[in-house]
Amino acid sequence: MQKLSANIKTWGLALGFNQIGITDTDLHTAETKHEEWVKKGFHGEMDYMAKHGIKRTRPAELVPNTIRVISARLDYLPPSATDSETVLQNGAKAFISRYALGRDYHKVMRNKLQKLCEKIQAELTDYQTSNFEYRAFTDSAPVLEVALAEKAGLGWRGKHTLLINKERGSWFFLGEIYTNLPLEIDEPATNHCGTCSSCIDICPTQAITAPYEVDARRCISYLTIELKGSIPVELRPLIGNRVYGCDDCQLCCPWNKFAETTKEPDFAVKHGLDDISLIDCFNWSEDEFKTKMAGSAIYRIGYEQWLRNIAVGLGNATTSPAIITALQARANDNSDIVREHVAWALGRHLK
Repeated sequence: MQKLSANIKTWGLALGFNQIGITDTDLHTAETKHEEWVKKGFHGEMDYMAKHGIKRTRPAELVPNTIRVISARLDYLPPSATDSETVLQNGAKAFISRYALGRDYHKVMRNKLQKLCEKIQAELTDYQTSNFEYRAFTDSAPVLEVALAEKAGLGWRGKHTLLINKERGSWFFLGEIYTNLPLEIDEPATNHCGTCSSCIDICPTQAITAPYEVDARRCISYLTIELKGSIPVELRPLIGNRVYGCDDCQLCCPWNKFAETTKEPDFAVKHGLDDISLIDCFNWSEDEFKTKMAGSAIYRIGYEQWLRNIAVGLGNATTSPAIITALQARANDNSDIVREHVAWALGRHLK
């Protein structure tokens, strides 16, 4: 299986992946840490992080006969995106996490993983086996993708809990193929965070409660994407103009000086989302939102949550007649959630 393992990596690169690694399914250490994290309630309202039990930490329980996991890395940083710091420092702009500026990564990764599986299937006759069972995942099932990628040698879990690659930083997506093939496994990556605490220090809401531990209930990515109800009032001022996700812990990471921009056309910036004003996107009608965000990861949060997030950003912006007018225009919105956040924002400007 040594030759097949090597060829799988070659085929993966040919399909546009930036790195492929292979590991076994032993996640006993990660299982203990995951259970402790859930017991602390750090998953917030993400019930799916708890309800699948050992299926998340024991791959063969999720997909029977799984003995290996093929882990794939795909860089996403778009080459033409406006500098993140420039947007973050301009309170009138809407900051959108760099991974969401182009096409929905679920679709891109899933397509590439499926093509890799089909290539493996087509070539198996050369390896005296045709019994190829597989299932591909992209942030779409109970999978500990960071733990698996670390074991597969793609990088190490940083103190912000994201995977870091020594040669490419952390601006990438992960995907997995669970399989029954007895492939040759790779050496796990070693940790190179050292004494650095930049990500912990910079987190706007102090969501990184300890090295390698995040309380999602305070994380801006969770608050703007996963949380469906009201954003806690005490955290709203800390969100600034981050209306979809947060990249602060990656922006400050020293290893990202080695990051390279993506060569994947689907991740190119769409609709000027890298440099758009809060007022402009707050003024979108629901039809405009659906049209512009079709095929984007942002589409999944829906129009109501989009307006909720932008209302918070407008509440944190420097007061201006234009901002007050934009907020007042939605003061009687049909959504209770939107009205609440608009009222909060107006209260910040009309003291």
